[in-house]
Amino acid sequence: MTPSDASHSRWSDLDRPPLNVPALRRGLLRPDGLWSALDVVDATGSTNSDLAARAAGLAEGTVLVAEEQTAGRGRLDRTWTAPARSGLFLSVYLKPGAVPVQRWGWLPLLTGVAVATGLARSAGVDTALKWPNDLLVTVGTQERKAGGILAERAGDGVVIGIGLNVSLREDELPAPTAASLALAGAVSTDRETLLRGVLRSLEQWYGKWRAADGDAAASGLQEAYEAGCATLGRTVRAQLPGDRTLTGEAVAIDGDGRLVLSVGDGLQEPVSAGDIVHLRGAAGGLT
Repeated sequence: MTPSDASHSRWSDLDRPPLNVPALRRGLLRPDGLWSALDVVDATGSTNSDLAARAAGLAEGTVLVAEEQTAGRGRLDRTWTAPARSGLFLSVYLKPGAVPVQRWGWLPLLTGVAVATGLARSAGVDTALKWPNDLLVTVGTQERKAGGILAERAGDGVVIGIGLNVSLREDELPAPTAASLALAGAVSTDRETLLRGVLRSLEQWYGKWRAADGDAAASGLQEAYEAGCATLGRTVRAQLPGDRTLTGEAVAIDGDGRLVLSVGDGLQEPVSAGDIVHLRGAAGGLT
């Protein structure tokens, strides 16, 4: 192997080893479990796009993980990139079936709860949820974004993408407001441990939600999301579709998963989609 070849080897950064696919399959794929297939690719543009393109033939519980994403997407088509093997970049395909479609909007919030729960167990990191789909950690006194979730309808189901910064160093961050589990003091940054923890937690929460026919209150999901939501109790600015802006205090998550804002004079307005900026009430300023 030439020096040039070595620089592109899967083992070129020994602090960031590749995932052990056979071990992951042994630990996660069970005949009676949710996860039905798991593949890991060295690099791809977007795991969400890859699964969405194959949705017509996919079984529920298909998992696609990339060691590196070159065109990862967040909300509003924002890009999500990071060094190879520095994080978890994955998508899963879920088919809620009999759950009423109007309740499928809870899936990205459910995924947020599942990721936060899984990371608390496997990484020892307190992860807060910024409505609707950001994962926040605290570095020093600052609250920063360490990951995000993107859900998209595809075929008869939903593709849910999860991007999580695991071992990024300060000089590798895409923005000063970003962070990683390592910078937040995680007790483990072993990606296999974290991936198993996240997927097992997602399986548990998804099972509860489906068993309750997608009722977020009955399944305990609504209460869990509110307990972990960093947006509640803060003054926020919601940048809504159609260039509309709304400012108010985030006071609740309603039964449809919408963020309820108190906008003054006793008026409350639910927000179902939008870009949320935390204005006050958080250490570290705006997020």
